[in-house]
Amino acid sequence: MPNRAANHVVIIGAGVVGLCTAWFLQERGATVTVLDKTGIGAGASWGNAGWIAPALTLPLPDPAIFRYGLRAIVDPASPVYVPLSADRQLLSFLAGFALNSLPHRWRANMTTFAEINRWGLDSFARLADGGVEAKATVADPFLAGFISEEERGVLEHEFAEIEKRGGHVDFARISGDELRQIEPAISGAVTHGIRIAGQSYINPPVYVASLAEAVRARGGEIVTDAAVTGIRADDSVVIETQGADGGPGQDYPADHVVIAAGTWLGKLARPFGVRQLVQAGRGYSFSVRPEVVPTHPIYFPVQRVACTPLGDRLRVGGMMEFRPADAPADPRRIRTLVEAAGPLFDGVDWDTREDEWVGSRPCTPDGLPLVGATRSPRVHVAGGHGMWGVTLGPLTGRILADAITGGPRHALLDAFNPLR
Repeated sequence: MPNRAANHVVIIGAGVVGLCTAWFLQERGATVTVLDKTGIGAGASWGNAGWIAPALTLPLPDPAIFRYGLRAIVDPASPVYVPLSADRQLLSFLAGFALNSLPHRWRANMTTFAEINRWGLDSFARLADGGVEAKATVADPFLAGFISEEERGVLEHEFAEIEKRGGHVDFARISGDELRQIEPAISGAVTHGIRIAGQSYINPPVYVASLAEAVRARGGEIVTDAAVTGIRADDSVVIETQGADGGPGQDYPADHVVIAAGTWLGKLARPFGVRQLVQAGRGYSFSVRPEVVPTHPIYFPVQRVACTPLGDRLRVGGMMEFRPADAPADPRRIRTLVEAAGPLFDGVDWDTREDEWVGSRPCTPDGLPLVGATRSPRVHVAGGHGMWGVTLGPLTGRILADAITGGPRHALLDAFNPLR
């Protein structure tokens, strides 16, 4: 059944998810206004790896997480870190996260992710066909590196689980030497590899800027420095913002509103029945200039190090730090990334880092996004994508825009139900 008229939709959040939602709403004939408290792509969209990699888009709650258990609590150098001063909400989130990391829960979520990954690349193609100038680059191939056969077997097991659930990953085993033939910067410590076909990547800041330009070119308004403080919804919607002096700012009336505010989604959505916790899973990245710059994305799963070529630089990212989104950056995380990545590459001066960054990925306890209508048919959410906001942004925008404007309802909205 079509929803109420969606002539004008306000989207809260100018990251990749919010802008994709705006673009697809415009495809459906809606007028859009995008509000962001900072700027375009200023949150988790800016410094992430930029991968469009269905083969690696897997549930974040994973049985492997138990390997980090106690170490994650007591060792700040762990790639998965929980501070000892964890508050009640974080402890509740971690309990749910652990429950969903049990093998039977993980396998059920893998089934959902197999369905998700059937739609992701096609949704990116629609953006390209519709005029978004920045394009995804095909990773030919996408690479994964390991220091033992046992490590490689863990990722192969995940690929086998994808196959069991109707998905498909086109991959091949290669040796460390074959890996170095493709990317000479990889060190001799890396003894085993996998090459994966059918994956892509973007330069995140460039792509998000291009997406914003496309939205504006179609008549969309993007307002920055607009901190949303509340939403009133009955026969219409009013989005309240804060003024520069800290007092009330401008109100934005609309027919519908989409909350795509990353880790701040929960606060705005809670009055409309969304009880799922959205926790900041903070990631860190920086750029270096190797003597020989890699030309393919490279993933080291055990070390949780993600590397993406961005012109004459290599972006190195990783970590999962469960701390408040607005906490200051912790330099120990950068040191941990350097220590993890250092032995895996040759010809890199790790002391000449650029673009050091921390960003908060919005994580849910079950690892599934929150996408769809709330208790108010005029208030919708789009968030909770964890590490997969770039990969799933276009798919999210596409299925949510269809739902808001009375188009076909995608079956994935059942799994993404924000009221679950």
